[in-house]
Amino acid sequence: MKTIFLDLTKILAGKSHSSLTADSVLTIGNFDGVHLGHQAMLKQLQQSASEQQLQTMVMIFEPQPREYFAQLKSDPSSAPARLTSQDEKLTLLAKFGIDTVVIAKFDEAFRSLSASEFADILVHHLNVRSLVLGDDFKFGHDRTGDSEFLRNYGLPVTNLHTITDTHAAGVEENSSLKDERISSTRIRELLAQGDLNTVSRLLDRDYTITGKVVGGDKIGRTLDFPTANIELNRVRPALHGVYGVDVVILDEAGEVIADAFSSLANDRKVGVAGLRPNSLFGTANIGIRPSVDKPHEWRLEVFFPEFSGNLYDKTLQVRFLHHLHDERKYESLEALKAGIKQDVIDLIEWRHNQDQ
Repeated sequence: MKTIFLDLTKILAGKSHSSLTADSVLTIGNFDGVHLGHQAMLKQLQQSASEQQLQTMVMIFEPQPREYFAQLKSDPSSAPARLTSQDEKLTLLAKFGIDTVVIAKFDEAFRSLSASEFADILVHHLNVRSLVLGDDFKFGHDRTGDSEFLRNYGLPVTNLHTITDTHAAGVEENSSLKDERISSTRIRELLAQGDLNTVSRLLDRDYTITGKVVGGDKIGRTLDFPTANIELNRVRPALHGVYGVDVVILDEAGEVIADAFSSLANDRKVGVAGLRPNSLFGTANIGIRPSVDKPHEWRLEVFFPEFSGNLYDKTLQVRFLHHLHDERKYESLEALKAGIKQDVIDLIEWRHNQDQ
């Protein structure tokens, strides 16, 4: 999959991107989460490209528009929590066989584009020949750009209607499923509630976060529960609390490394097996750690029962399996230690029950 970074300042300076792209069918959006609604869009994109003998192209934005506007207000945490980092999003899009992803730098130059200027860039710099869009898509600083505008400009547009639970499942409206719109906003709300089962259904996979293990403040070590502190790569996560997780180690290509934990284990402390091949079960805390005197730092920390080994700089993919409870504030470090100990006991019991 080819990745192109679209910076309007370079285009305006005369550095064209057209030579980097083949004639393509394009879809545009944040694609945060790459959920079933997004996946329906990608399938329609592939179908349209096949029929027209063109390549597939997806345009996403960095930062996402609402993140940009939150930064303008000097309040980045007011933007919606990210479901997927840029790298996670690119990995998911690659699995759908997309030929090219355009990462458009969302800044003052981009937001100031008129609808006509934006259409010109699509045709003359990105070689877009047709588009697949949602039926509510709008663009341009004057919000006059829509599917009809693009058709009048000379670009064929296929509109995909809103995808709901029953549409995604391919069942009738009177099924037992709630017939709600599948959206990133809805998934954020479900993650905040700890409803991992519904999230997994709407994503067609379990929710994961991928990041490198970095140095932390080592508080867990003083409590006899040393944790791996994993980069979040987002201002704040979409979920919080204490979870049962399973974790794999990825190589530079994003592939799972077989027996990675065993090769890193000290003193034969190989840990509790996870629920997928080559994974290790862990207990995770994700949030602001209200019992620690750093309440504004979002962290993902994972403790691996019965495992000892050096994981620094390893890239871990954390799959969230079971929500135990929301974050709790403990009045002392001793109370925190007792709470963590009970959480580990409860989550290991949950893990063992999965084998029965």
